[in-house]
Amino acid sequence: MIQTQIKHHLDQATLLGYAAGTLPEAFNLIVATHLSLCDTCRADAQAHEAVGGAMLDQSSSAMSSGSLAQTLAQLDDSLDAIPDAAPVGDLPAPLASYVGGDLDAVKWRPVGMGVKQAILPTSKGATARLLRIPAGAAMPDHGHHGKELTLVLKGAFLDDDAYFARGDIEVADKDVQHIPVADIQEDCICLAVTDAPLRFNGLLPRIMQRFVRI
Repeated sequence: MIQTQIKHHLDQATLLGYAAGTLPEAFNLIVATHLSLCDTCRADAQAHEAVGGAMLDQSSSAMSSGSLAQTLAQLDDSLDAIPDAAPVGDLPAPLASYVGGDLDAVKWRPVGMGVKQAILPTSKGATARLLRIPAGAAMPDHGHHGKELTLVLKGAFLDDDAYFARGDIEVADKDVQHIPVADIQEDCICLAVTDAPLRFNGLLPRIMQRFVRI
């Protein structure tokens, strides 16, 4: 497994939805990609799956007092036995299969201010896109009509006082208004997933929004 110093993790609601199989395809993609990089969230997701499986197995009768402890003990023994697919360059395996290769295979399209994107083919309910943000560039000031997950694949970005590097994932909802800024050292490449359009403050971003589907 790839070892990284990840400081920003998935929220438990998303992990529960992933374990239960209730998320749209785009959210499943970003969760699977993050899990391939993050030991902590991967263990949490497998714990949710294990507990859920135990509850289903015993749905016809009450779980015994030791069922949860037994399930978690079995989970600890099985974590190292689950194989990980090898990444393709900078892209974790779950994402590389959607792109069809490494970053060189991405068909970037400009969306303004030097930012480029590539929308990935996923089913309805949410949209997944790769974003390439020039070093030092700021995204337009925006809020959210729904939920947005942003996973750093290469480079880094700053959002207020928080620093997001490779493997880190930012969770934003209707209460978040922000202006992420790419680190000055190199372009920042992210996987971003949304279940509703962003809410831009500026006139030009709002005009461009209808053309770039963001």
